Formats: sequence, C-alpha cells, structure tokens
Amino acid sequence: LTMASVRVAVRVRPLNKRGKTFSFDFSYDSTDRGSPIFASQERIFHDLGSDVLKAAFDGFNACMFAYGQTGSGKSYTMMGDTVSKALSDFSALSKSDAVSFRTEVSYLEIYNERVQDLLNKRTTATDGGCLRVREHPRDGPYVENLSKHLIYNHRDMEDLIILGNANRTTASTGMNDLSSRSHAILTISFTQVKCSAKNLNWSKYSFKVKIHLVDLAGSERADATRTTGTRLKEGANINKSLVTLGSVISALADLGVGGQSTNKKKQIFIPYRDSVLTWLLKDSLGGNSMTTMIATVSPADVNYGETLSTLRYASRAKNIVNSPTVNEDGSVKVVRELQAEVTRLRRLLEETSQVLSFISRVAFCSPSHPLRSPCNTAWWEEPPFD
Repeated sequence: LTMASVRVAVRVRPLNKRGKTFSFDFSYDSTDRGSPIFASQERIFHDLGSDVLKAAFDGFNACMFAYGQTGSGKSYTMMGDTVSKALSDFSALSKSDAVSFRTEVSYLEIYNERVQDLLNKRTTATDGGCLRVREHPRDGPYVENLSKHLIYNHRDMEDLIILGNANRTTASTGMNDLSSRSHAILTISFTQVKCSAKNLNWSKYSFKVKIHLVDLAGSERADATRTTGTRLKEGANINKSLVTLGSVISALADLGVGGQSTNKKKQIFIPYRDSVLTWLLKDSLGGNSMTTMIATVSPADVNYGETLSTLRYASRAKNIVNSPTVNEDGSVKVVRELQAEVTRLRRLLEETSQVLSFISRVAFCSPSHPLRSPCNTAWWEEPPFD
C-alpha cells in the first residue's frame, strides 16, 4: 500500500480595489516607542482630541469614547495625558477676551447597571444608592441629582478627575491587575457667550455645549479573566451593557447605510434603553453630537478573537450618521433674530420711502398736477426745483 501525504499550497492573490481601501479614519501603532511610526498621546490628541475641542467651541456637542477588550489601553487613552493636554488647551481657549465662559464638570460611573456620582459620594440617591436616569424632551437623557462642579482653570478640572478616579470601582483580574469594573463618563458642560459687531449693531451669541469623555469597561470572557463571585457578576453586567452598545451600533449602522426610506426606518429599532450606558449615550450615538470612537486592541495573538470583534464594531460604527446642530440658547437666538428682522424692516422702509419720493416728484412734474406751474420742460424731465 502506497502512502502519500496531502500536498498543500497557498496562493496569495493581488489586492483588489476593495482591499486597497482604508476603512478607518486613522490607524495608530503604539507597540514600540523606538519606532518612527510610534503613536504617542500627543499625536492622538492632535489628530482626535483637538477636533473634539474645536467642535465644542463652535457650539456642537462632542463625545469621545474608547472601545475594546479589557487591558487594551482604554483608560490610559481616555484618562491619561490626552485629557491633561485637552484641559490645558481648553483653559487657553477659554481665556479669550471676546468670549465669556461658565464651565462645570460632572463625573459618574455605571457599576452593575447603577449610576454613582464619583465626585460626591454623599449625593442623595434612590433605589439603594444609585442615581436615577431621566430623559428631558428637548435635552435628552440626564442623571437626576448628579453633582456639577464649577471650575475656573485646568488645575481645578485635574483635581476633580483625580478625585473621581480614586472613587472608581477597580479590581484585579486574570487579564488586568487594575481592571476598571465600571463605565465612567466625564462630562464638561460649558456656556460660552460671544458678541460680534456687524454694521454697527452688536449681536449676542450664547451656546450651551457638553463634551463627554467615556472610559468603557473592557469586554471579557470569564474563562480568560478567571473571575468568580462578585467579579463574575460585574463581568456579566459589563458584557451586557457592551453587547447592548454593540446592538445599538449595528442598528444605527444599518440605519445609516440603508435607512433612507421611511419604511426602512420604521423597521429598525434602536435599543437605547436596554442598558444605562446606551441610554446616557443616546445623543452621542445617532443624535446631536460630533462623536469620535477609538478602538483599542491588543497585539497578542491570544487575543485574536477579541481584536477581530473590536475591529468589526469599529467598522460598523463608521456607518453611523449623527445629526449635530449648534446648541444656541433659545432666548438669545430669538432676540438676535428679532434684531435682524428690525434691521431688515428698516432697510425695507428706507427703500419704500425712496420709491414714494420718486413717484411724488414724477407726479408733481405732470401737466395735470394741480400745483404744477407752466414750464417748458416735459413732464418726465427733472423738475426745476425739489
């Protein structure tokens, strides 16, 4: 009997047009600090964070969140040097002589589907220590009784972030010695007032803007993290909220790709309220916000499955279409629009007066006018006097 091994060959085809298309806006390599293509925190902020600040100062809500498995660098990306750099630039911009600011900061965590205030542990709470999420018909979801702290410079904000991070729920797992066991949302709310002079008329612009910086807990498998008891329950709640987040991203992506028809939109349900996280991020995902998602992945081959899942969600998120609008104060907007209407009516009145004056002069020169003195000029010519 003749024995023969199966011969195996691998052939790699050339890249097609689709394969040559870059699917994401940016791709960063932060594995080797000595590499010329190493992506530092400063570069991340320059490419992504600066756009978030610019959008906010232009009057748009903004959101930045990191998504990925546990231990992939989400907290470092969101709450590390990038935030300090953003706070420094934020403070510099807020010192503009032409603009006045009022800035407030709130910081919360979502632990086991319950909202807790990281800056005020003594806040009046309900339902066994958690704050209640409500939804305003105009402003969207918000947390009732969440403390807001007035700040004057970036040092004040850094102190609040340090306090909030110290109050966050963390624990050691098989994949991370200091794993975040909760989702954290840092919100910077500020009102900016601008005054501009146009045609010697002063106009007042007032914007109320929110910036959300979101540090998500990482997705994890129980067998990989080797968790039991409380840690296992935490992981189950983390995965539940992240699965819901994935469902929201997928539904919004479907809506962005094929949701142009009315019938299609009616068929797609967005499960925002299936978790507290997605409910609070409702405006940031498919709503009134300029949103940036940072997908963080591990270079280890053992994390291939989680990396592939993260990239798939990131690819889907590219299809989400938000509807950002300038958040101008309603009363100030009405006043400015009325001022513009008054200016328009004055201009129209001046034009009407000029037309009536011309008609009057033409009629006065007419031979049939009772006050018309005999003259040698034709009625359509210029009268001898005003």
